[in-house]
Amino acid sequence: QVQLVESGGGLVQAGASLTLSCAASGRTFDTYYMAWFRQAPGKEREFVARISGSGGSTYYADSVKGRFTISRDNAKNTVYLKMNSLKAEDTDVYFCAADASALRVRTTPNNWGQGTQVTVSS
Repeated sequence: QVQLVESGGGLVQAGASLTLSCAASGRTFDTYYMAWFRQAPGKEREFVARISGSGGSTYYADSVKGRFTISRDNAKNTVYLKMNSLKAEDTDVYFCAADASALRVRTTPNNWGQGTQVTVSS
């Protein structure tokens, strides 16, 4: 198990950038695939991006490809989501997730953070 705490959400204008952080507990952080999801009220949670334990492999949802970048710093047990060219439709609660499985981290990860709100005004 790993505990995850997100930060960095807020209110920004359309076209702006924002970087989310997710701090993880534990000494085996680099063995976990990490992912970001987002969820709007009344909608299903949506996969955004994931990164391998070493950081050498990333994968993005089509809706954010080219605008969002996932990265990690294993020395700091932290994963980041850099969001550029934000749109009103990016307004959601963003969740960090972790799993040992590359497939499961994109679908039903075993570990979740509490979420951080991102609001983009148009």
